[in-house]
Amino acid sequence: MAVGIFDSGLGGLTVLDAVAKRLPEVPFVYFADSANAPYGVRTPDDIYRLTCAAVERIWAEGCDLVILACNTASAAALKRMQETWVPADKRVLGVFVPLIEALTERNWGDNSPPREVAVKHVALFATPATVASRAFQRELAFRAIGVDVEAQPCGGVVDAIEQGDEILAEALVRSHVEALKRRMPHPEAAILGCTHYPLMQNTFQAALGQQVQLYSQAALVAESLADYLDRRPEFLGTGTVSKFLTTGDPAYVSDKAVQFLRRQIRFEAA
Repeated sequence: MAVGIFDSGLGGLTVLDAVAKRLPEVPFVYFADSANAPYGVRTPDDIYRLTCAAVERIWAEGCDLVILACNTASAAALKRMQETWVPADKRVLGVFVPLIEALTERNWGDNSPPREVAVKHVALFATPATVASRAFQRELAFRAIGVDVEAQPCGGVVDAIEQGDEILAEALVRSHVEALKRRMPHPEAAILGCTHYPLMQNTFQAALGQQVQLYSQAALVAESLADYLDRRPEFLGTGTVSKFLTTGDPAYVSDKAVQFLRRQIRFEAA
């Protein structure tokens, strides 16, 4: 009954931590493509190829359902995967849907015409590839009207977090927030559109101001996954063991993961 969680690196551990707490009876197989991270500076074709290879490896562990806990992969590869590659007996889901649902206050299956929502000015912080894809804006436009989204590509933040350089990561976050506020001085809400960014949530909040509502993905994805599995229990796979896999050096990635979650994690070579 295992479920797969994929990320290009360690950011998806924020999602894993939330879904594991929400669904303690479900084993999770986490796959970090650390050898090829970060994805945020890669081309869409490259992201698609790498993501498909990772998902196939997770399927081999008995996971029929894989969550792309990577906004870049969700933005640049997911739609193509779902339309042309994923077989009928498997599912690959992204992390945008719960955010869109929360922001628009409507379920994903609600196909009524777009309508006005309470929040009018939204800041989006994401990797360069996620911003370039415009996937978030496209999905939001299907469901809401009159929302101004200002996107800020946050180059360097993921690298700093992965390297454990908190001082650099904080400085970069403040710089990116300042750059966005020059274009949108008074955002009402901010989307942390990368699963690494919850680790910098306090820095984002301080730079934006306490009046700005932050939308972070981990808890939203956990609730969405629990609801999905209630409705589609047939996609609980045959796997029975939780494990952590990486294309990088397992010892190095394990050390960084401990810094991430403040608990012992042991990665194996994928």
